[in-house]
Amino acid sequence: MALSRRNFLRNAVLTGAGAALAPSLLSSCTAGTGLFFKISLAQWSLHRAFFGEPIHWELLQTDPDAILQGKLDPLDFPVIARRDYGIDAVEYVNTFYFSKARDKKYLTELKKRSEGEGVYNNLIMCDAEGNLGDPDPEKRQQAVENHYKWVEAAAFLGCRHIRVNARSQGSWDEQMKLAADGLRKLCEYADPYNINILVENHGGLSSNGEWLTGVMKMVDHPRIGTLPDFGNFRVSETETYDRYKGVKEMMPWAKGVSAKTHDFDAKGNEKDMDYYRLLKIVKDAGYRDYIGIEYEGDRLSEDAGIRATKALLERTGARLS
Repeated sequence: MALSRRNFLRNAVLTGAGAALAPSLLSSCTAGTGLFFKISLAQWSLHRAFFGEPIHWELLQTDPDAILQGKLDPLDFPVIARRDYGIDAVEYVNTFYFSKARDKKYLTELKKRSEGEGVYNNLIMCDAEGNLGDPDPEKRQQAVENHYKWVEAAAFLGCRHIRVNARSQGSWDEQMKLAADGLRKLCEYADPYNINILVENHGGLSSNGEWLTGVMKMVDHPRIGTLPDFGNFRVSETETYDRYKGVKEMMPWAKGVSAKTHDFDAKGNEKDMDYYRLLKIVKDAGYRDYIGIEYEGDRLSEDAGIRATKALLERTGARLS
């Protein structure tokens, strides 16, 4: 059953104030710990458990429900976050719900389960909806419109943000202008829904902090923001951007932060990232909102990786607090 734009807008207006307050009200997992941030769980941390292995990406556009061949049901994600990991805020991934963006019955059930667990729906990460900086004006506009349904779904669920990508083609300046154009249009659509548009460093020039901050300045809209990911700084096969420089550059626009991890040493520290240094950059920028666990490693199980990342955040955050 489709959700009309009018109903989504009405819901967004009615819940907007509550959504704005929710991060402070639903912070029981970090309340009393002294941490300067709150912890959320990114759904991608459990992508194998939802998709199964191998992931049949070829089905996403033609039969998206069939791609879900794992042992877990995406409807249960808020319950899993709370009961299994003691985390009370979640970051959804749209590819687990690719056919459900306008399914009122399904979204109502998802919202019911999150509310039943006291879990705050923070954002939806959006992929596979076209390039917002596509050089072709028609394709770029189509990509913008493809994201409308996720803006609406986010508003219905009580989220504050959707996370998007800023992919484009051409020269440095051309890609900046094209990405800014698509992002600005999406921000204008999202504004009455009280939904922010966050760009993650996610490959290509978006993983170059200088370029991405230039895009932020060019978009020049209160709804635009960044979602610095500690791990995604590979610009190309031959170029990797300095992660510490990149996070520092993106933090002035940050409305979310992604604590990416891949593997840990014997002391429980991320093998390739200095988490103390990264979190200090985040703290020094004045950020006090959610940091999302996003385990993406292979050596540990998804379950163990999530727990190890949570412990690392809590331990390092306590040192900084």
